[in-house]
Parts: sequence; structure tokens; C-alpha cells
Amino acid sequence: MPQPLSTREANLFRTVIRNYEDKQYKRGLKAAEQILKKNPKHGDTMSMKALIMNAQGKTDEAFALAKEALKIDMKSHICWHVYGILYRTNKNFDEAIKAYRFALKLEPESHQIQRDLAILQIQMRDYPGYVQSRFLMLKARPQLRQNWTALAIAYHLEGNLQQAENILTTYEKSITTAPLKTDFENSEAILYKNSIIAEQGDIERALEHLNTDAKNSLDRLAVMDLRAQYLSQLGRKPEAAKAYRALIERNSEHPAYYKGLTAALDIPNDDEAALKAVYDEYAQKWPRCDAAKRLPLDFLTGDEFRSAAKSYLTLMFEKGVPSTFANLKHLYADSFKRDTVPAVVEEYVKEQESGADDKEKVNGDRSKGKGSALYFLAQHYNYHLSRDLTKALEYVEKAAELDPKSVELQMTKARIFKHQGDTQKASEAMDQARLFDTRDRYINSKAGKYQLRNNENEKALATLGLFTRQETVGGPLADLTDMQCIWFLTEDGEAWQRRGNVGLALKRFHTIYNIFDIWQEDQFDFHSFSLRKGQIRAYVDMVRWEDQLREHPFYFRAALDAVRIYLSIFDKPQGANGVNGVNGDSANGEDAAEKKKAAKKAKKEAQKAEREAAEKAAKQDPNKATAVKKDAEDPKKKDDDPNGLKLAATSDPLGDAMRFLGPLLQFSPKNIDGQIAGFDVYIRRSKSSSLPCPPSHSVESSLSFL
Repeated sequence: MPQPLSTREANLFRTVIRNYEDKQYKRGLKAAEQILKKNPKHGDTMSMKALIMNAQGKTDEAFALAKEALKIDMKSHICWHVYGILYRTNKNFDEAIKAYRFALKLEPESHQIQRDLAILQIQMRDYPGYVQSRFLMLKARPQLRQNWTALAIAYHLEGNLQQAENILTTYEKSITTAPLKTDFENSEAILYKNSIIAEQGDIERALEHLNTDAKNSLDRLAVMDLRAQYLSQLGRKPEAAKAYRALIERNSEHPAYYKGLTAALDIPNDDEAALKAVYDEYAQKWPRCDAAKRLPLDFLTGDEFRSAAKSYLTLMFEKGVPSTFANLKHLYADSFKRDTVPAVVEEYVKEQESGADDKEKVNGDRSKGKGSALYFLAQHYNYHLSRDLTKALEYVEKAAELDPKSVELQMTKARIFKHQGDTQKASEAMDQARLFDTRDRYINSKAGKYQLRNNENEKALATLGLFTRQETVGGPLADLTDMQCIWFLTEDGEAWQRRGNVGLALKRFHTIYNIFDIWQEDQFDFHSFSLRKGQIRAYVDMVRWEDQLREHPFYFRAALDAVRIYLSIFDKPQGANGVNGVNGDSANGEDAAEKKKAAKKAKKEAQKAEREAAEKAAKQDPNKATAVKKDAEDPKKKDDDPNGLKLAATSDPLGDAMRFLGPLLQFSPKNIDGQIAGFDVYIRRSKSSSLPCPPSHSVESSLSFL
């Protein structure tokens, strides 16, 4: 039994809990010490003190104190609950679940413990356990709608769709007063139930439910969209056509609505005239609608395509739309269209040059159309399916004569240099584009990216630092890491890898790995928040997205780079680790000396940036330094390996490679580069038979282009 406290000390104990929840750790510790001074064997207070110490980063001391508290009071649900929280914050979820379950045995009525256990179970995708926990929570508080919804979600994610629907129906029948039309939670619950009915394959009943129960839903667009889909699936084409026309009236730029309408009208794909008539109807109705003019280019052929392309391109050029090529480059998969489009554009340029086209130009600017057409041709000849870099450079120079300060033209010139393999010129050209508009973050990021491609890590960081928070401790690198700027970390890591600095390269790739871990952990907040706010459909989508998180190309690229580095370390253990984590392939030559020098310079730059940021923070007005004071209460763990020296000096490179390789093979099994990397690792581990390779035909079918 817990040691009893006096009234004053019981109030102090409640203060400790409140201080912990408010992150006022110093005050919480002070209050806990006051209690322990008079009651040194009070297990609950010792547990709360351990919890605060853990929040301050003193993990080992916190666990030791929590274990001591358990020895003193094994039957305290608070001690076991705190013990579970400690394991959870240190990502040992299995042990955390065990501790929560033990705490729940001691205090079955504790809603807080039950909720923490349920959240951990859904985080670990323990669906049977989650169903059980949510059932107990519903039994304890049946008056709360979110408990019914949560149990339905549990059954849904477990795969028991019928039971999920039954739970929602049971709650609806138990309501004595009709919900308000403005009740967002009720609106979402109805649409969620509709999605469950549809997932069961009963489209007829889903449509009926949509027309009756969901007719007053607050999400009108979702109702209209689902209704059109259901009618199409049921073959009720006249009604489906009417539904898609209503959607087009609402958003005339959505391509899927036009495709749905033409399918509902039962127009064959080869009936170009009938298909075009549908689009022409809306092009005449809304002259400024882009989709109605652009989408017919996807299915038109021959002279009809040429005529439509000429009309569309002329309109875009006279408006001076920079994204014209981006809108049409998908057409280049068809060789006829790939040849026709540039011919039409060149014809337009000749007309402009000869003065044959006397149409009034926008704002009286006769050069706008010609400049846009030349820009289009430069992009055309720079595109990989129609590449001719000499012509591309010629056209971009001509366009630049008409508009020398154009950011887009200068960016295209940089891309041309990149495709020529001249990273130095590409970097300089993109930086020049940045100088044309120093307030544009996009072009600033592009300039930084091209500098990284040219292995100018320090210069790139300075460029990107123009758009980071100046007061961040650690400088631009720390701010970009805090913002989880993965593209930068990937490019920076690859640049260091090319420069031979294995340590910093691995540091960046491990940072990316940790960011994906953070995204995985970010679910914790939404397991309760989404239910509280009634955002059920978005929550289910998020859970399913998280299940496939590491199939993202960002993860694949960083993981593959890291695996390759670890393989090189394994193959050349002494040369690969080098001084300061620099690759020592050319240890006896000038390259090795330059790489070591570069690594030393990078280390000094990082230290200098840290010092400057610390000095700036110290000089800040104390009235504005609330963030600094908050950090004192909530300290961050200091990085003891900022340059990746320990990562580069690994004694088990293959074991470290497996950390990246496992998710890579699991979520991208059909990527040939991933399979080759897996083979290279497993063959070195003398366990090639363990390679989790998919059936050869499934890989070969997706690699037919090789």
C-alpha cells in the first residue's frame, strides 16, 4: 500500500503532477524533494520525480529511481504507470505495454492508464489488443460518442468491417435527440460509416445511405464526389453524368470529373469528335478554363491534334504562361505529338518574326508571345525525350535577349549546363537567377541545391541560410534540420560523399533516418486528437499512410546512399575511415590531402557557426528571450558526434547497413538498386540465402526497360 501523506503533502503531490504537465520541471523537482524529505519511502512521489528527471534528459537516473520506487511499492498503479511512460519515451514499446497492463490490473477503473495503453497498442498496430482496450473504455463511458467511434475504428483497422458498421449503427439508434446540422463530429461519423459500407463492396447500400443519412453532411464536395462514383459503379450512367456535370460546375479544372463525365456518357475512347464536343461545351461556357482546352490534347490525333495544339499554345504564349511546357510534356510519350508540338511552336516564332500575325498583343507587348515560345523551345530541347542541348542553349539565349532579367530563363540555362555535365557553370547560372529575385525562397533553394551538386557545401549552406531563422543555435544547418528539410540533407550528404567525407555524409543520412522515425512517432498525438476533434476519415488515411511511410523516395535514396557507404567501409576498413571520417582511397596523393583539409575546414565552419549563434542568443534582449528560458526548462540532448566521426569509425558496418536496408527491402521490394544493395550486404554477411527477394518474375516485369 502507498505510504499515506498528510493533507499538505497530498496537495504538494498534486502540484508535482501539475508542474510536470506544465513542463515546469524545476518547480516539480523542488516540490517532490519537499515530500521526500518527510516521506523518503513514498513510491508515488519517487516515480513522479523519475518522470521529471527523464524529461530533463537524465534517463539512466530516472529508470534507477523508478525501479527503486517499484521495489518500495509494487502495488502502486502510479509507479507502474510511470514505469510504462519511461519505457514509452525511450521507444521500448513492448515493455511499456507490459507495465501499463500491470498498472491496469491494480487500477482497472483508471481511464488515463487505459487510454495510454490503447494509444500504444494502435501505435504498435496491435489491433486485437486495441479492440479489447477500446471495448473496455466504451463499457466504462458509453455516453461519449468518441468511445463508440474509436471502437468502430479499431474493428475497421482489424479488418472486421461489418462489426465496425454495427458499432456505429448501435450508437445512432441510442441517440434520443437528433444532432444539429452543424454538428461536425456527426457529419464526419456519417461519412465514415458510408466509407465502411462501400469498402464491404455493397455500393447500392452505400449510395442509399449517402442519399438519406449523408444528404445534410457538412462536406458537400465529398458527398457529391462519392455519389458520382457510386452511380458510375452501379451503371446508372444518366444519373452519373448529371452528378459529374454538377462537380464540373463546382470545379471546372479537375481532370477526373471530365473523365468521369465522358465515361458516364458512354463515349468510346476512339470517338474523338464526341469526346472533343464535351470539352468544347465547357471551353465555350468558361473561356478562362484551362482544363477544357488542354485535356483534349491527350486523346486527339493527326490534324485535329495539330489544330488544337496550335490554338492552345498560341493562347498560352500570348498570356506569357511559364508553365506551358510542364503542362504538355506528358504528351511526349507519343512520338507524333513529340514531333508536332515543336513544329507548331517554331511556326509560331516565324510568324512573330515576320510580323504575319497582326493580332493585338497582351498589354501591347509584341515580344511577350515570342519570348514565351522561345522559352518553350529551350525547355523542349532540354527535355530528356527530345534532348538537343546545343539547340536548347541557342533558344534560351535568344529568349534572354528579349528579357535579360527573367528568373525562369536563367534557371533553364542552369539546367542545360547541368545536363551538359558542367556543374560549375550550372551552379553559377542558378546563383545568377537567385540574384534576379533575392526574395524568392524557391529560387534560393534551387541555387543552394545546384551549389551542393557542385560540392560547394559551405557556400550552399550560406545561401540557404538567407531564409533560415538567424537566432537558431547552431546556425542554418540546425534550423534546416529542425525544419526536417530532407532534400537539403540528402543533397548535402551526397556532396560530402563525393568529396570523400564519409563521416559527414553518414551524419546526414542518419539524420534523415531519424526524421522518418519522428514522423512515425508523431502519430502518438493524433491517436487521441483526431478522435477528440472528430476527424475520423483523415485519421484512418493517416494510419494507412504511416504503414507505408518508408516506401517514400526520400527514404529510399538516403538509405541506399548509406548502405553503399557502409559497404565501402567494410571493403576498405582502414582507408574508408581515414582522418576525420574522410575516405582514404587516395591516401598517398594530393586528393587525400585536399579531402582532409576540406573536412578540417568544414569542422571549423560548424564550430564557428555554433559560437556565433550562441553569442547572438546571449546578446538578445532578456524580455524577448522567452525561447531561451524555455529551453532551460526543456533541455535538448547535445550532439556528441556533430561531424559523424563515430559513425565513420564503426566496427560493424554491415550491421549498421542493415538498419537502413531492412525497411528499404520491405517497402521497395521491386526496386532493382535496392535488391542489388541487399545482395551486396547479405553476400558479405555470408547469408545470401536470407535475402528477402520477391519472386523474380515480379521484379523482371517492372524492369522491362533494362
